[in-house]
Amino acid sequence: MSTKICPTNGLGKMTKPERERRAKEIVVQSGANTAECLAVAEASFGVTFRQQAEQWLRDCATRKRDPIKPATLSAWENCIKVWLNPNLGDALLSAVNNAAMKTLVAKMATAELSPKTILNYTQVAKMVVASAVSEDGEELYPRKWNSQFIDMPKIEGQRQPTFTSETMSAIVKNTEGQHCVLYALLAGTGLRIGEALGLEVGKHISGDCQTLYVRQSVWECDIQDPKTKNAVRDVDLCSALATLLKTFIGERKAGFLFANLKGKALSQTNLLRRSLHPTLKALGVEQTGFHAMRRARTTWLRKSRAPEDLIRFWLGHANKSVTDGYSKLDEDVEYRKEVAEKVGLGFVIPTGKVVVVPNVRKKSVKVEVAVAA
Repeated sequence: MSTKICPTNGLGKMTKPERERRAKEIVVQSGANTAECLAVAEASFGVTFRQQAEQWLRDCATRKRDPIKPATLSAWENCIKVWLNPNLGDALLSAVNNAAMKTLVAKMATAELSPKTILNYTQVAKMVVASAVSEDGEELYPRKWNSQFIDMPKIEGQRQPTFTSETMSAIVKNTEGQHCVLYALLAGTGLRIGEALGLEVGKHISGDCQTLYVRQSVWECDIQDPKTKNAVRDVDLCSALATLLKTFIGERKAGFLFANLKGKALSQTNLLRRSLHPTLKALGVEQTGFHAMRRARTTWLRKSRAPEDLIRFWLGHANKSVTDGYSKLDEDVEYRKEVAEKVGLGFVIPTGKVVVVPNVRKKSVKVEVAVAA
């Protein structure tokens, strides 16, 4: 681009030093020589969505502020690999705008992805675009996303499967050994599956087995921190569940509460494929995951009119208002135990055999357990 500085002769003509000075003023006023302008120009010619996505994933994995969990990182990587890179990967980052997003959403809708999945995937794309910043931390491509133009589907009637009291009783009745105890514990406490698999004997269970200390989680058999800071909590058990748990632990003093024959944490994937899904199929129940037990516990707590403060505390959810922060019910241990006992389980633990599985290959001990629901 070029612009006029002054006439070559006559009125307004400048000397060479004056022309040079005026030329510099024009360049400064245009902002053409700023670092931001240079970064935008470089990005426009070289940085694609694929390249920025790779950089963004590396930053997410190594950042110190609000580090993301491995499970989240894995989900984002899969989203980028399967959907975003094939559709946006070769486009310049500057070209990923509302029009590009509209095309992407249309393709995902044609593939019959759920509205919630489409929303999650587009959010990842938006985060990749927003991650391109200047040396001063300013976004290079600020966007005002237009959901109406993009034709983003509305999330209505989202599938959130749960189990009734009768179904939960049948699941516990029709499973054996540590699977039976695990499912009873999930539905009787509302723990996330990773939190339950991360429990260790001698570290996260009180001596009377009436309190669980959630301090770690397991994902793909590896230990990690709990999902959020609110997930670090103490969860109280009613006496029926505590008795079942105490019998299951037996004489063990250490190791994962639920472990394979090598003493390592169980695999969520294997549990679903080899135990829960076959059990649900045999019962004629729709296939779903462990989170249905967490929803079942939440529903039972509310039906039993447990204090909302305790429900949030036991489930590991954040406070919703300033007033919630003033309540200290979670610090009253005796009251918590009293409520847990009053509320109970909401399903039946049958009298039967529980297999205590020590962390030694090819050994198991069977004991008779009679527990009242």
